[in-house]
Order: sequence, then C-alpha cells, then structure tokens
Amino acid sequence: MTIHVVGNVCVDSSFHLARLPRPGETLNAETVREGLGGKGANQAVAAARTGAEVCFWAPVGRDAAGERMEALLAADISRLCLSRFDLPSDRSVVLVDSEGENAIVTAAACAAAFDPLADGALNHAWKPGDMLLMQGNLSSAATEATLKAARAAGLVTILNPSPVPAASIDVGAVSLLIANRPEMERLTGERDPDGAARHLRSLGVDQVVITLGRDGAFLSDGTGSQSIPARKTTVLDTSGAGDCFTGVLSGLLHRGLPLARAAEIASSAAALAVGRTGTLAAFPTRAELAALTHP
Repeated sequence: MTIHVVGNVCVDSSFHLARLPRPGETLNAETVREGLGGKGANQAVAAARTGAEVCFWAPVGRDAAGERMEALLAADISRLCLSRFDLPSDRSVVLVDSEGENAIVTAAACAAAFDPLADGALNHAWKPGDMLLMQGNLSSAATEATLKAARAAGLVTILNPSPVPAASIDVGAVSLLIANRPEMERLTGERDPDGAARHLRSLGVDQVVITLGRDGAFLSDGTGSQSIPARKTTVLDTSGAGDCFTGVLSGLLHRGLPLARAAEIASSAAALAVGRTGTLAAFPTRAELAALTHP
C-alpha cells in the first residue's frame, strides 16, 4: 500500500537573524541556508523516513531549480511524479529569529497552476486501501476535488490545511484532519481544542489531531479524546515542525500504528526537529525515527 502525498515543493532560502524585521526595516542575517522545502515535499520526506511507501505528486518549473529539487527528493523518495510547468519553480524565503520563531513568504506559481487530477495519472495510480495526504498550498478547488475523488476510490484521506486555504474546503471527505492552534481557530472559530474538534467532526471528519506546540497535541475521534504531552526540548528553529509531525504521523499510521501511539512518536520527532536549525535538514533521519518507534 502507498501514501500518495500531493502538494508543493520549493526552494527554501532561510535567513537567521537576532530578531524578525519591523515593517520597512532592513536587517543583516547572521547565517543563510538554501535547500529543499515546501509543505508537500517536507511531509513526503518525513513519511518516507518512517519506512512507508511514498509516491510524491508535485509541480515544478522547467528550470535548473526544478531539476535540482528532483535530485534532492530522489534521495529519500523512490516514486516521484513531478509535473513540469513553463513557470519559475516555487520558492520560499524563511526568516528565523533567535527564539526559533519564523516568518515565511512564498512565490507559488507552480502550485497555483497544479491540478492533480487533470491528466488522470493519479486516479490510475491509487488503489483502495492507499492513503492520500494533502496540505493547503494548492488551490482550494483542486484540493477538495482530489480529496473527494480519493475518498470515493476507497483511500484514507489526510488533510493538513496549512496554510489555511483562502476559500473554504468541504472537509466531509477527510478521514483525518491535522491542524495547529491558529489553523484550528481560523477553520472553526473555536479557541478550545475540544470544541474545535467537535465542530470538525460534525462536518464529517472522522478523526482530528490539533497540535499545540509546547502543550503537545489533542486527539479526537468517535471513541473520545485525549492529550499527548510534548517532549521537552530547547527550541532553535520551529520551521517545518508541523510538517515533520504530519509526515511522521501519516507514515506511522500507514504502517499500522494506532493514532495515539503514532502521535506520541510524531511529537518526539518534531521535538528533535525544532532543536536543530533548518527545515528538512533538521528532520529526524530514518535511523532516528526507527529508534523512536522501537526504543
């Protein structure tokens, strides 16, 4: 069985500063790093490092950046289905302050143009029992249509609506929704995790996981709810922490672990990531994830 991760990939340029700039202010960065990024790519790599079989579907430009991203992705993911566009490959600029907080700006022409169902390849590649994992970087229409098609085809559907789409998405075809606290509030208008989870489940979502940073995570499904404590760590860079959690959680669920146990391991994986600098470069390795799964 396969996890089909459908999303975006981009070049990440990370600037580390003492603090984030104010409007109109120019600051000199202490360090600069460039590497692979994009929520789709981040989650696909994290899922693959759990040992799950992953197929990654994403758009790139017909340019040197697109070729470089394909080569970097191939180091972790054996099945790549990249659509080529006559557009510049997507790019993100990540600003990280001394406390590990970040601000991100993305140019996403390829993601905006991408329709995963357009040529029929995805529909023919997936099969009942497979899993679909999506984020909020593609258009709302494309995301909703892909989720509905996958659910109708017998797939388990996971949505991490980050960033929260500008247009609302019908989440009735979502098996598991994973969101952080701000995303939860924007999606539901609820400040309480339990109230937000109840709201989402009333819309048809089977299971809800809400990540709460230092407060861990909140899980809710038809059998009840529970809290998962966060692993204590020194935070250096929060970039990609949610992607690490989502990808690892999805990979472990695909391998058959129960939701609560998968969330505990995913929380520990995210704690490792935020204790390092960078995004994908900070994610746990396959060996580290294996050690977390089988301590």
